[in-house]
Amino acid sequence: MNVSTWPVAAADVLAARARLQGRVLRSPLRRSDWLSSIAGTEVFLKLESLQPTGSFKIRGAFNAALRHVEREGSRGMVTASAGNHGSGLAYAAQKLGLALTVYAPHDAPQAKLQAILRYGAQLIQTESYDDAERQARASATPDGGKYISPYADEDVIAGAGTVGLEIFEDVPDSATIVVPIGGGGLTSGIGIVARAVRPAARIIGVEAAASTAFSSALAAGRIVPITPGKTLADGLAGNVDPDTPTFAIVRDTVAGVVTVSEAELAAAMRGLALHEHLIAEGAGAAAVAAIAHGKIAQPAGPVVAIVSGANVDVDRLLQVLSGGDT
Repeated sequence: MNVSTWPVAAADVLAARARLQGRVLRSPLRRSDWLSSIAGTEVFLKLESLQPTGSFKIRGAFNAALRHVEREGSRGMVTASAGNHGSGLAYAAQKLGLALTVYAPHDAPQAKLQAILRYGAQLIQTESYDDAERQARASATPDGGKYISPYADEDVIAGAGTVGLEIFEDVPDSATIVVPIGGGGLTSGIGIVARAVRPAARIIGVEAAASTAFSSALAAGRIVPITPGKTLADGLAGNVDPDTPTFAIVRDTVAGVVTVSEAELAAAMRGLALHEHLIAEGAGAAAVAAIAHGKIAQPAGPVVAIVSGANVDVDRLLQVLSGGDT
């Protein structure tokens, strides 16, 4: 591990926290009796699902928008998103008076697409998430909007890392942190903080079995293309930019990546509703699914699971809660 080669340092995360003060929620971290009983050790939930936009993505998005203003003034922004990053950046753009265009797949949850529009961004729908990234990058020009990646962006990573700062302040002896992983922005940010303040902490990434971009990359030693399948965890689905800085950080900081099935994701969503009185989208429930279904063998405690988002369409939520998996 060579921390000096990472493009984001713990100091960047601290600077992001100062920048975000009063703009995002310091989310609650509370003990789960339900998961503690299953895991045989103390398990805490970090409730990023309670952020103003319903997702941790607001942290990285708002930090990136603020840094964008510092560097480029009132120039607009362009992004690609499965939904939550787009709504987080749209929220920030509205607050800062910036123009924003969001490319998102047409089959993203309507709750996420409507939030993007509600916050005043232009929305362009694409066939898939991979198409959204390609088109957003192509549309960013020197005279047009600046492209802000939802994960492969240093300011996004630093903003996401503020989740880790709060975890170690609230539970300083956290031994295992379980994180949903798609593009790796949140996992990278938490990994950077963990290596700075508690190197012994184990970080476990959780993917949907239908879209294994990071476990495939770690096995190959580089980002490799995958064919994503349909999943409740739409926020974790899709290919990853082969040049993303998150790969090296995840490789160096994560103890492992586990996968959860669609049935396990649905069961975790139901469990959160029943036992914790919480709404979580599929990606938001991924870390809980891994713990509830024994995907992490004998996790050292205290364990912290990130409940990363709550933006799920009502009809999908009712279907899952009634016992349907998809």
